[in-house]
Amino acid sequence: MATIQWYPGHMNKAKNQLEDNLDLIDVLIEVLDARLPVSSRNPMIGQLTKKKPHIIVLNKADLADPIQTKKWTRYYQDEGNFVISMDAQHTTNMTSLFKIIKLAGKEKTDKLIAKGASNPMIRVAIAGIPNCGKSTIINRMVGRNAAIVGDKPGVTRGQSWLKTKTNVQILDTPGILWPKFSDQEVGYKLAACGAIKADIFHPDDVALFVIEFLKQNYRDDLVKFARISSEEMDSMSNPDLLLAMTNKYGMRDDYDKFSLFMLQRLRKGKLGRITFDLR
Repeated sequence: MATIQWYPGHMNKAKNQLEDNLDLIDVLIEVLDARLPVSSRNPMIGQLTKKKPHIIVLNKADLADPIQTKKWTRYYQDEGNFVISMDAQHTTNMTSLFKIIKLAGKEKTDKLIAKGASNPMIRVAIAGIPNCGKSTIINRMVGRNAAIVGDKPGVTRGQSWLKTKTNVQILDTPGILWPKFSDQEVGYKLAACGAIKADIFHPDDVALFVIEFLKQNYRDDLVKFARISSEEMDSMSNPDLLLAMTNKYGMRDDYDKFSLFMLQRLRKGKLGRITFDLR
């Protein structure tokens, strides 16, 4: 399989901008893809934010394995983080998110209230890798389309402060991806879930990775989607299975076309509720 690497210049700029604004931030919200609770974490973000209160949002929870989401929620809570799982696309748990922000910023607001301030502002930064749903969360919090949303990674470009209807102010930052994947499996997981631009990887390579992962961990979902029995599947190599699925879906031998189709269906949850980082 081909090596996946991607680190556009605007992401390095975003990292520097976040670092420059740290003194203005009271709380960091790190948005993770609930299907990739480890692979969608950017190691730089934790290093940059130092001792700031940290909220982890496991977004797209409606697409992830609910059992795994519960396990990862407990794991990150045990690390001392505030954690919430949500489906920002359908506005679930937004009220709970604001409550957690106020709880995370309570030390700061209590000090300001003690000094005579009324209803002090909490300033938060929302960061995450591309296509994790960060902009959708911002728009839900602000109550309007303040951040650009797209189905392709790397859509957000600028950085700005946004007001909400509560005493929370948001620093929007572009998606940040780390310069190098220490583990190529991480690259394939990110590509499978849409965090990496399609022109960076070979769709059939990622499809083959997904097939192997599903065979090992979500076989029933794969059998249903593939329209091939589990026994028949065991008699095939993964490339043969990919070609068989391509034919089943009427795409003859155009496995590139089918690979893209399969990945698109995966990202929309049509293959089942799947988590690629297992706990």
